[in-house]
Amino acid sequence: MEDPSERTPAGWQGLPSWLLTQTAGHAHRLVAEGFSSVHARGYHYRLLATLEEFGPASQAALGRRSGIHLSDMVATVNELADRELVERAPDPSDKRRNIVSLTAAGRRHLRRLEKRVAESQEELLAPLSAEERQRLTELLSRLLDHHNRRTGTAD
Repeated sequence: MEDPSERTPAGWQGLPSWLLTQTAGHAHRLVAEGFSSVHARGYHYRLLATLEEFGPASQAALGRRSGIHLSDMVATVNELADRELVERAPDPSDKRRNIVSLTAAGRRHLRRLEKRVAESQEELLAPLSAEERQRLTELLSRLLDHHNRRTGTAD
């Protein structure tokens, strides 16, 4: 039998902000578990996907494009370079910085991560129809765009 002192107050349960926060927690857990199953983290996916879309770049540019803070970027590049998923080479125009590029192994690993992301999305959205999933994505995108514009936050 449920202990009434452990229930969430009814007034919260219908609040969109509370529902989004609770659902975000489940989404984060599902994605993290999916990445963990292939010895990866979310930053790995973000960096590899950014490199694939935009091509080789400096760590600073990658940080801006991926939303990974520079202090986390260094550790992420190190982890991926140790696994030969990315390569670092001196920038010909500025020897003080490195250009990071995606390797063939990194591209293959990205495919595995994309599969895990898709599986996580499927599990998260399981109770929704295809139309409901599309509508939810549209509504969440609209909310995010609105608040990013208000705060001046990019992507």
